[in-house]
Amino acid sequence: MGILSGKDVFKVFFVGTILIMSVTRAGALGLSPEPPASVERVKKAADVIVALMDNPDAEIPEALLRKAAAIAIFPGVIKAAYGIGGQYGEGIVMARQGGARWSDPFFVTLVGGSVGWQIGVQKADIVLVFVGGSRIRDIAEGKITLGADISVTAGPVGRRAEVSTDLGLEEEIYSYSQSKGLFAGVSLSGASIRVDGDANSAFYGESGITVDDILNPDRDDGTEAVQKLKTILAGLVGVSI
Repeated sequence: MGILSGKDVFKVFFVGTILIMSVTRAGALGLSPEPPASVERVKKAADVIVALMDNPDAEIPEALLRKAAAIAIFPGVIKAAYGIGGQYGEGIVMARQGGARWSDPFFVTLVGGSVGWQIGVQKADIVLVFVGGSRIRDIAEGKITLGADISVTAGPVGRRAEVSTDLGLEEEIYSYSQSKGLFAGVSLSGASIRVDGDANSAFYGESGITVDDILNPDRDDGTEAVQKLKTILAGLVGVSI
């Protein structure tokens, strides 16, 4: 290996100094690396559920949640431009495991279709409650199209819905939306749910991680955001974790 020239030594020293100063400055300011977008997605999903819990007159009935095999949460689904139609959203899905606990989240996208947006609404949170657990397998194997591959209907809302849900829940998915603090049942048609493999790999730090890997009952991600969301969902149905 040749001896570095004075100019090369200066370059190495300069770059090293800049790196050290950057790290030192971040520490002095109490800064930390920006969390991956997937972590923020989990945090936002928790915020959506908390908002739902804080409004007893607009919450998803406990009777329905007790029957849930899984829940999908899409914070901030965006309405497409006028004349294009459809929407795009990024969310997570969590499955019930043995009725006692919730799985780690796997990341998904919601693309296309029609949500029947209210006039003036350009962005909304969407929550889907899955009554049939077999449909999680369909998502894992590629994608499902709401209203075509699987039936979906606007979900019952609030205290009055408790009576009707006692009569039986036959639909496979019940849908809800929230915009500007208002929750209401919504009808979805033609929207596809697809696994977001890049987000799954980024969040778990495992290239090529599959939905089956994530839903393994022996797996329990210790991330604070995940544990918070699991606790929130468990509290909705009176199940501790």
